Amino acid sequence: MQPQPLPLDGITVVAVEQAVSAPFATRQLADLGARVIKIERIDGGDFARGYDTAAAGLASHFVWCNRGKESVALDLKDPRGLDVIRRLVAGADVFVQNLAHGAAARLGLDAATLCAAYPRLVAVDISGYGPSGPYAGRRAYDMLVQCEAGLVSVTGTPDRPVKAGIPAADIAAAMYAFSGVLAALVRRGTTGRGGPVEVSMLDALAEWMGHPLHHVMHGGTPPARTGLAHAVIAPYDAYPAADGGRVLLSVQNDREWRRLAQQVLFRPELADDPAFATNSARVANRERTDALVAKALGALDADEAVARLENAGIACARLRDVREVAEHPQLAARDRWRQVGSPAGPLRAMLPPITLPGGEESHMGAVPGLGEHTEAVLRGLGLTEGDVAELLRDGVAR
Repeated sequence: MQPQPLPLDGITVVAVEQAVSAPFATRQLADLGARVIKIERIDGGDFARGYDTAAAGLASHFVWCNRGKESVALDLKDPRGLDVIRRLVAGADVFVQNLAHGAAARLGLDAATLCAAYPRLVAVDISGYGPSGPYAGRRAYDMLVQCEAGLVSVTGTPDRPVKAGIPAADIAAAMYAFSGVLAALVRRGTTGRGGPVEVSMLDALAEWMGHPLHHVMHGGTPPARTGLAHAVIAPYDAYPAADGGRVLLSVQNDREWRRLAQQVLFRPELADDPAFATNSARVANRERTDALVAKALGALDADEAVARLENAGIACARLRDVREVAEHPQLAARDRWRQVGSPAGPLRAMLPPITLPGGEESHMGAVPGLGEHTEAVLRGLGLTEGDVAELLRDGVAR
């Protein structure tokens, strides 16, 4: 039986995008089979290209967010460059932009304007704080939004708040933009009309703050920062092993505590000790509880500690660094790694989390060089060789 085609096969996306939020959203679309035409500045392109050189000379952020796209470099300040964009949009299914506040509207590339001109188009505006309100015009880099959304306030140690180690605000906005596009395409399939999609980084990350936010709004106190420990469950923390590794374990109920005491701590009397028998007691005696667990696990190598916890039916995990994740045995066993092309040669990349059994494997195209597809895309719009040569000569295209 022939595998089913990718679900977005035949969908064309045009994106005026930079950094992470919009590029990560459109990469999801490309992975699912869409043709994604990425519009970049002629003077250096998407500024994420310059963040670092860690990926064989290329920027790791750019490699992560931009595989499988066609790069077209245009000067949008020149009317001829803007005309190319409009011609591309006229034949597209989806348009995505995350320009600075007001910039898309000045160019006539905001979702409302485009959807009025092209009723079948799904047009996405991604912003930091939304199109209106007192924060609308503020710069909205990921860490700034993490602070404004309260994520930093619940992350870290009792003494020090810290930002998330990944661009959580960008990723949140990207994934809501991605799902918003899919929802709008489904609606277009029934109504024939596309329409605007609006996503802000603050809205997206504030939604992800669901548990602590609802806890406080409905009468609770703000959750304490507890590092790797859990604020209201004990033992639930990472403990050092004899070989320098760290093992995190979670005891979710008193039955599990009994098994931990008997089969891991080898202290069966602790199962019924009033100081430890209930979660409330263990939280009240957190230091003593943690000391007992740390002593037992500290006598074992990390692998031995995990094996003993697993045998006792206690949830646990290795505290891995990023290099260890790249070699994670579960990812290897499930064949989650592929090679993608790039201007620097083949690069390792992970299959997207969305798996469609019985369908074609996700499209994992090459990471494009700046302007790599400009000439081909311009010719595809019907421009003559002379027209293309003029745009390149005048610096309108690259």
